[in-house]
Amino acid sequence: MSILSLFKKTNFDESLREAKNCGGILLDVRTPEEYAQGHIPGARNFPLDSLPRATLPAGKLFVYCHSGARSAQAVRFLTNQGRDAVNIGGIIQYHGPIERGL
Repeated sequence: MSILSLFKKTNFDESLREAKNCGGILLDVRTPEEYAQGHIPGARNFPLDSLPRATLPAGKLFVYCHSGARSAQAVRFLTNQGRDAVNIGGIIQYHGPIERGL
């Protein structure tokens, strides 16, 4: 994987469909406060700074944050750990329903 692939532009909604179709895990790496203010239904919150200590579920990870920068960092870390992870970008590109709360 090249460093450029971490910042590759993706279609957010298309990536969400792929995650659902392949049984992938949707990972929100924003802070708990940001997650509580609004997240994609079914997403699990693992803040970026908690990833080194986190026990993540098995499977392909579809990672997002607010704008795509933190998710790029998370994907770089996760792939270095041998995980199958894709940066789908920022929730600001999302046009679907939002859940609030933890």
